[in-house]
Amino acid sequence: MRIVLNDRADQANHVSAVDRSTSDLEVTLAIDLIQNSSVVERMIGHIAGIAPGAEFHRRLQVHQNKLHGDTVRGISWLADEDGGEVADAIVLHGGYEDDEDDWTWVRYTGASPDKEKYKVKGVPKLLRSQSWSYRDNAALKRSFEREIPVRVIRGWKGDSRYSPIDCYRYDGLYRIVNVRTAKSKSPAPDGTSIEICQFDLERLSDLLQDPTAVEQQIAALLERQEELPQEQMEAAEDGAPEESQEEAPQGEKFPETRSAQVQRLVRDAAVARNVKALYDGECQVCGLRLTGPDGRPYSEGAHIRPLGKPHSGPDVEPNVLCLCPNCHVRLDIGAIVIEDDWSIIVREGTFGGNVRSKLRMQRKHKVHLDYVRYHRERWTGEEESDPS
Repeated sequence: MRIVLNDRADQANHVSAVDRSTSDLEVTLAIDLIQNSSVVERMIGHIAGIAPGAEFHRRLQVHQNKLHGDTVRGISWLADEDGGEVADAIVLHGGYEDDEDDWTWVRYTGASPDKEKYKVKGVPKLLRSQSWSYRDNAALKRSFEREIPVRVIRGWKGDSRYSPIDCYRYDGLYRIVNVRTAKSKSPAPDGTSIEICQFDLERLSDLLQDPTAVEQQIAALLERQEELPQEQMEAAEDGAPEESQEEAPQGEKFPETRSAQVQRLVRDAAVARNVKALYDGECQVCGLRLTGPDGRPYSEGAHIRPLGKPHSGPDVEPNVLCLCPNCHVRLDIGAIVIEDDWSIIVREGTFGGNVRSKLRMQRKHKVHLDYVRYHRERWTGEEESDPS
């Protein structure tokens, strides 16, 4: 059931309701309430109550939550303080062939009127060159000139390395670092070259992804949790069967700032639970499905390419596996690695459960080989040969 909070006062009441007991599970429930809250107005920058990592079923929900001003087009714009139109958001969802996505860096192709586009095998093509005077392109260019960051929303038809599972995900603020007129890879049907409006964007660092007012409320909950006596903390942890506290791999540290800690908690709740739900808590490596006394399954979201420096793995579904605690540790310490054909190679002893010959994968879960290869090379030292 989806709970909708109609205004900031309702959100504050729900947050205060969980102040009395601040276990990990209750903090997660508070995040669930906040992530599904309605918001009042669309604006430049973050939308209050919507943190990076929030996922939405379809474009209509993205629009209703004020992240984007349209349910179809890629570029969203609104009026700045002086009345000039500036872009506030873009969607990456199976765009032009000239688009590139490298998570922290994006190359984005501008927009054209529908009558100037056609598709070949689902890929949009252009009949004629794009114009900087076209409203969407002019607004995105004006955001570059005014140094206004834009929200980036990724859909499931984008780059397979970073796309969510059958939904749209808000991935934070990006700044436009360059604009240019470029030549498209494909000419027009008559063979003439096509010029496109091209934008380069860089993701703001986690430390600059300022928390919303609601995230600050979550931070306050976490601070209260840290102030609990140790006995109460242990009792709270024992009573939270659904969510795990994933430890960072050796050599990594959680971000030191409260802002980054809150955002990671929000992102992990959305991304990991999305993957775990696909498998109903069953471990993709050994097949074990743990359940608590209440019958709920317990599993952990394991990142194949670890988050944080020096690995810089993204917190996205193609980089996450649903594992039991034992197999999570095995993956993290390199006791198992995965081959390109999804075979599981046991490098060290695996007491406590048998390992499948191949990784179990649901059709919707598109684990990306880039992360599998990074993990394997990290632990075996075997660099991938260049197929070319």
